[in-house]
Amino acid sequence: MKNKTLLIVAAVVLLVVIYVFGTYNSFINGREAINGQWAQVESQYQRRLDLIPNLVNSVKGAMKQEQAIFDAIANARTKYGSAATVDEKAVAAGQVETALSRLLVVMENYPTLKSSDTVQTLMAQLEGTENRVSVERQRFNDFVKTFNAKVQRFPSNIIANVFGFATRAYFEAQAGAENAPQVQF
Repeated sequence: MKNKTLLIVAAVVLLVVIYVFGTYNSFINGREAINGQWAQVESQYQRRLDLIPNLVNSVKGAMKQEQAIFDAIANARTKYGSAATVDEKAVAAGQVETALSRLLVVMENYPTLKSSDTVQTLMAQLEGTENRVSVERQRFNDFVKTFNAKVQRFPSNIIANVFGFATRAYFEAQAGAENAPQVQF
């Protein structure tokens, strides 16, 4: 009887140890999935930052009067390049998006510019780039959602607390992003 009890206790302890290791490893996998997905978001931001200036320069001659928008894009690009944290990068990315939105509105209001091949290329590339960024940010938020749920659910929350895993911040839109940009001539 004593051996049977000892065997049952050992089996329970073994199951708990296996669960702890498995849960710990799943937290590591979740954390790395989030980090990897953030790298994808940054990759799309970098694509945006590399592509847009080249395209904008090809259109600049036709839109000299909108120099302020181009300056805003350049400043936001510089801020993103010097941002050190995810939050700083998210704010800078929001500034790039705001400037690009203003640029798109201006281009839509200039029919002669819209018909230009370079402007059409710019608009198509901007749209494609913004779609890519949006998809990658959504994927990032999906990974964060899954990870955060696991960090907060019982009994994995106990293991998360023991090993220092905490919820991660979602990528959120900047304040005012829900408002359409105002362009005045």
